[in-house]
Amino acid sequence: MNGGINDKTLTSINFLILGYFILLWLVNYFQINFAIIGVFVELLTIPFLLAQLVFLVIGVKFILNNEKRLLTIVSLLALALCTFITIGSFFWH
Repeated sequence: MNGGINDKTLTSINFLILGYFILLWLVNYFQINFAIIGVFVELLTIPFLLAQLVFLVIGVKFILNNEKRLLTIVSLLALALCTFITIGSFFWH
């Protein structure tokens, strides 16, 4: 490897970010209102939103420069879809 990020790490981070936004959607969909969940939502949403954009760019560069593995491509496509939905939700209301 080149000493940077590898495909397993990138895939794990992509699915972690995707999982956070799925959990956030589920909390909203089922209208779960606990104070501790609200605290974590307030603390983590902006960092995960920024990480979503950063790792989307890192993922595209990684895919273009390295061998393509199916799970990494799937995680990157899922992150891209999640990014589109998340950023798009700011404008659809």
